[in-house]
Amino acid sequence: MTVADAAPAEKADPPHWLRNAVLFLGGQTVSLLGSMLVQYAVFWYLTITYQSGVIMMLAALFGFLPQAVISVFGGVWADRHNRKLLVIAADAAIAMTTLALALTMLSGVDAVWVLFLALAIRSAGAGIQMPAVAALLPQIVPVRALIRVNGINGSIQSAMALLAPAAAGAIYAWASAGFPSATAALVPIFFIDVVTAAVGIGLLLLIPVAAVRRAGDVETGYFADLVDGVRYVTGHAFVRWLLGLFAIIFVLTVAPSNLTPLMAVRSFDAGEEQNVINLAVLEISFSIGMMLGGILVASLFANRSRIGLIVTSSLVFGGLSIGMGLSPNIWVFFGFMFLIGLAVPFFSTSSMTLLQETVEPERQGRVFGFVGIVMAVAMPLGMVVFGPLADVVPIEVLLVAAGVLTFGVVGAAVWLPAGRRAIAAARAAAQAPADPRERAAVVEAAMHPDED
Repeated sequence: MTVADAAPAEKADPPHWLRNAVLFLGGQTVSLLGSMLVQYAVFWYLTITYQSGVIMMLAALFGFLPQAVISVFGGVWADRHNRKLLVIAADAAIAMTTLALALTMLSGVDAVWVLFLALAIRSAGAGIQMPAVAALLPQIVPVRALIRVNGINGSIQSAMALLAPAAAGAIYAWASAGFPSATAALVPIFFIDVVTAAVGIGLLLLIPVAAVRRAGDVETGYFADLVDGVRYVTGHAFVRWLLGLFAIIFVLTVAPSNLTPLMAVRSFDAGEEQNVINLAVLEISFSIGMMLGGILVASLFANRSRIGLIVTSSLVFGGLSIGMGLSPNIWVFFGFMFLIGLAVPFFSTSSMTLLQETVEPERQGRVFGFVGIVMAVAMPLGMVVFGPLADVVPIEVLLVAAGVLTFGVVGAAVWLPAGRRAIAAARAAAQAPADPRERAAVVEAAMHPDED
């Protein structure tokens, strides 16, 4: 990989950016902790209770498809309105609906559809939050510091992920002893999520963030902005290629990885109590890897080629998927999960930073909205295939097959003319002035060299 230091920023740094970044990361981390508690507890409940690939598929559909639908509009809202207020509104809406669901379960409702409803509501909120959060960060952090802040953000969140599995398991076990049903035992975790959301909102309120453009100053309507965003993404060869790579990874790597808890329970069955411990260790292994990976990206690899990190990590995912499928025992399985976590920030942090650096600020909301759509559609699409197959084919075989396909498809994406141009464009942008508009122009020129 080549070194690709960006040129010094020509514009002044945002005022008090370090203080605001600390408040922003702190608020998002606290809020995420509550979300992780809910995610782990619900996922473990479904895995242990049903041990069904179809149930895992339905959980993926309810947990991601609403985000895809809402992201269509969430990206437009993020470009027209104050991004901070959008994040606060989404957090508040999720907290209120989570509270309502908790009270519903306390009243005696005990059915799997309640959990699917909770997943769907949270997913819809993520459709508003994700593009707003991703586009808000470049407003308060200078371009030169983006990859470090993104890397630190990933490491902090991964550190919280170390706490979340243990906390979720302890709270769930305690609640199971005092509630009449396993589903009702999730209620305390829902209440904790409401509290953490309130803390996150409070910290975010302390950060001054202006709208990139005020809705009242824009003559075009929402539909026109939406159409403009679609045209921008579909007509921008570099963004289109990067979104395609996102789709590949989420279909062939993220979707099958959701079956790893099921593999741990089936292939390395150790009894119900030990299975819960193994699931917690599996998540902790992944989280430790992500935390260390985020630290490495923010420090040793902060000045490395973004596109080099993305391509290399994509291929590494394929090899690690094969390794997981061939794991002879649970400890080797944990080791490969750690390595997957280690590789994630090299792909995710580099990809998000590259888009933040090369997309005009007034279009970042819509672009990240489409990133959310791709992620929210690709993973359930993969689960539609891998989930039912997991009930008739060993998960080990599915992981090996997914890894082999990842090598082939990522290799083709890189070596085709569009991929070679995208790599050249990303490297050219790294040498341009640290301004997203100027870098966007450099990328566009590099993707269409014959038009010069």
